[in-house]
Amino acid sequence: MYVVRDIFTAKPGKAKELVAKFKQAAPYLAEMGMKGMRVMTDAVADYWTVVAEVEVESLDAYFDGARRERDHPQIGPIMQGYMDLVKGGRREVFRVE
Repeated sequence: MYVVRDIFTAKPGKAKELVAKFKQAAPYLAEMGMKGMRVMTDAVADYWTVVAEVEVESLDAYFDGARRERDHPQIGPIMQGYMDLVKGGRREVFRVE
């Protein structure tokens, strides 16, 4: 099992909008095998940091889900334009021991 964290630096004033998109998409992502989504924001980090964390059985499952979510009838419209809210980011992948 793996934990994948997508860490975004939102544009100033846009973190709440990004959080809302991830929360709306979470149930549909769970159906695709991305379980236990947690959305977190900075408490003591760079300003406007938003983290979307999921658990997946394998990295293949994660990347397959990421490809399929673009065409998903519910996720696509929810996440449309999310990159307009983001300045940059990175991904962290951890194997659960």
